[in-house]
Amino acid sequence: MTATLSPARPGSILELRQATKKYAGVPAIESVNFSLLPGEIHAILGENGAGKSTLTKVMAGVVNLSSGKMLVEGVEINPRTPHEALQLGVAMVFQETSLVPTMTVAQNLFLGQESYFNRLRGKYIAAQQFLQSLQFDVDPTVVVSLLGAAKKQMVEIARAVLHNAKVIIFDEPTASLTPEEKKYFFDLVFNLKARGVSVIFISHALEEALLLADRITILRDGKLVVTDAKANFDRARIVQAMVGRDLSQTLYGQRKTTVRPAGKRVLSVQNLRMAPMVKNNSLSAFAGQITGVFGLVGSGRTETFKVVAGVSKRDFMHGGDVLFNGRPVRYVVPASAVRDGIVYVTEDRKVEGFFETQSIANNIYFGLLAKLRGKRPLVSRTEAADVGTHWIKLLNIRAISKDVKAIELSGGNQQKVVIAKSLIQEPELIIFDEPTRGVDVGAITEIHELINRLADEGKAVVVISSYLPEIMALSDRILVQRMGKVVEEYSALEATEEKIMYAAIH
Repeated sequence: MTATLSPARPGSILELRQATKKYAGVPAIESVNFSLLPGEIHAILGENGAGKSTLTKVMAGVVNLSSGKMLVEGVEINPRTPHEALQLGVAMVFQETSLVPTMTVAQNLFLGQESYFNRLRGKYIAAQQFLQSLQFDVDPTVVVSLLGAAKKQMVEIARAVLHNAKVIIFDEPTASLTPEEKKYFFDLVFNLKARGVSVIFISHALEEALLLADRITILRDGKLVVTDAKANFDRARIVQAMVGRDLSQTLYGQRKTTVRPAGKRVLSVQNLRMAPMVKNNSLSAFAGQITGVFGLVGSGRTETFKVVAGVSKRDFMHGGDVLFNGRPVRYVVPASAVRDGIVYVTEDRKVEGFFETQSIANNIYFGLLAKLRGKRPLVSRTEAADVGTHWIKLLNIRAISKDVKAIELSGGNQQKVVIAKSLIQEPELIIFDEPTRGVDVGAITEIHELINRLADEGKAVVVISSYLPEIMALSDRILVQRMGKVVEEYSALEATEEKIMYAAIH
């Protein structure tokens, strides 16, 4: 498909012209033309590995161009560090915040701007006044490590505005926010726009782009595919441009007309308690079915299944019962659950899912060693390589080689590594917690196909998701959880989004 160039516009605050960045001769972005207008909200979309992060890191001074030009207000610049970019008016708010966790909010705001003599009280007063001017409800005296994700983001934004940033770039800003925090973030973005600040944001949530953006730019394989006004896009056109093919029938497709029949009862949870999140919770999961679990933040979904998988412990007294294949179990560590045939695919892959500095092959091999602990006296590099090659092919993990470190992969491919590490353990019950969070549309389709295939093979599959279209697309039966326990159960044939949401709230 021929790329549609984003022409330089009169009055653009930031431009990239023929921007190219190569690593070992391979372009991450190639001949990209991009323009940003004053006070504009501009979404950059694309699959994992499309070049979104590279493009924005060029603007923020994190990455330097191999060729091409960058201009701010018509003046060619070449920032070599984020500090230089910030001095030129361009700031970036990363997924993992760059705040110093042991310092207070005020100290983080004025970091790098300290005078020789500092009065802490004066800094707190100045920070309080500045935060109030932005209508940010954050206590300047609080240590940053005690703040939630949304308020940390507010501090990052405030610091950028304090440094007179004309352009603020967000990389996956809502990935770790609750629905309530997301709404507050959207208000912040519109507040920045009203102040004349230009905003660029990367997101896998296409609905957010269609809600927030004035214009949308889509990248594929490092090249610009199209830039256009939001009004000229719908979800189908975005997906088509991102992946180069129509996924409308496979991605959150049409309503289910059949469901898989329930096989044997593999999991039975009875009156489970884990204060304060799980309260007398009871549920079941069956072989050959996908059991979807939906609930709002704080409903105890994740906590329930972490107890099942031995990641967390239920209450010692009156904690209820967990039966696996009819046998009472009480796992105190995940290894015991893994050996019995239960795996939990975490929602937080970066913290709990893989070893960042280890290769793809080693990460998957560690999953096998966990299953065979005590039965395998020696670690075999040859076996690790063979395992890596097999699973990379089976799950279509896109990487230069099996020896690439997990941290160097895109989000969707990292998720596939976590899934492979679990499936190599040959489980009978697989629990997926937010399986497609932070994953692009192409990888979502592949992960959904894998989940369906597991159920077709007779596995008992549980999918925990806060995204209702995903629950509706995958589940044979749907459990709705509220205030620590399951309150409703629906067959996928009778469920509607309205029924599920009503049960989750009321």
